[in-house]
Amino acid sequence: MDLITLFQQTLETTLPVFAMVFIGLGLRRVGWIDDTFVHTASALVFKATLPTLVFLSIIKADLSTSLNLRLLTFYLFATLASFALAWLWARWRVAHEDRGVYVQGAFRGNCGIVGLALAANLYGDFGLSAGSILLAVVILSYNALSVIVLTAYQPGQSAQWHRIFQDILRNPLILSVFAAIPVAWLDLQLPEWILTSGDYFASLTLPLALLCIGATVSFSALRNDSSTAFSSSLMKMVFLPTLCTGAAWAVGFSGPELGLLFLFFASPTAAASFVMAKALGGNDRLAANIIAITTLMASVTVTLGVFVLKGAGLI
Repeated sequence: MDLITLFQQTLETTLPVFAMVFIGLGLRRVGWIDDTFVHTASALVFKATLPTLVFLSIIKADLSTSLNLRLLTFYLFATLASFALAWLWARWRVAHEDRGVYVQGAFRGNCGIVGLALAANLYGDFGLSAGSILLAVVILSYNALSVIVLTAYQPGQSAQWHRIFQDILRNPLILSVFAAIPVAWLDLQLPEWILTSGDYFASLTLPLALLCIGATVSFSALRNDSSTAFSSSLMKMVFLPTLCTGAAWAVGFSGPELGLLFLFFASPTAAASFVMAKALGGNDRLAANIIAITTLMASVTVTLGVFVLKGAGLI
């Protein structure tokens, strides 16, 4: 396969996802969607359509393939290592009051939307089912680590771990994973009309969520920030994905497993990082800028990453 054909195939994987993000940005700028729409649509996705998508993806999957403990364990340790590296760098190069937001922006990816959408485009049912199970590790680790680093640099803030634990257990995505695994494991058959209706409902998830991501990108905010946001963004989109994907390949991952890991590592910073930074008294403007920069960078870095890995025959 020549490089031009390979690059066209790569664009067919990544462009549909990022096109929806840029359409959302455009619709917001011309006033066709507003804050009210974004708030309502985001809540619908988080509470209903995405959990439905996750549930259906898992119950239709072959768990012997999708429930990969080696993959889950590696992702957890890679996340912990990324968190530690970002924190060490921040202690050396970032102002004390911004370190927590910097670290969160550098390691916390938007795997639930962008990562899952890319995985579905690249690997179909396997990408959706294996990615959905991987989200359980993502939600648990990202929330706990974010609270740790944000409270470490905000005077007067302390982590209310019982509340955080309750929020995680009540998270609709966690609940959908826990509900789906026994259904899939026991091979319980749901009525066809329920599956069809569920598919209709779940199909709203990715386009709606990607539109909302685009609508939240603010160019005016980008003009007001410093090199700190760009540094965190480069770590999130270039340095850590390269390091973690290289480590995954070195320990023996290849094919769809390596591709799924790369897409999750290379996802732009999660919008939830802004909410958590604001709630814990961090620099919320810096958090918003990191989200915007990484979202815009992702269309280039993810496409190049997939192109290189495909060209090398690794995914």
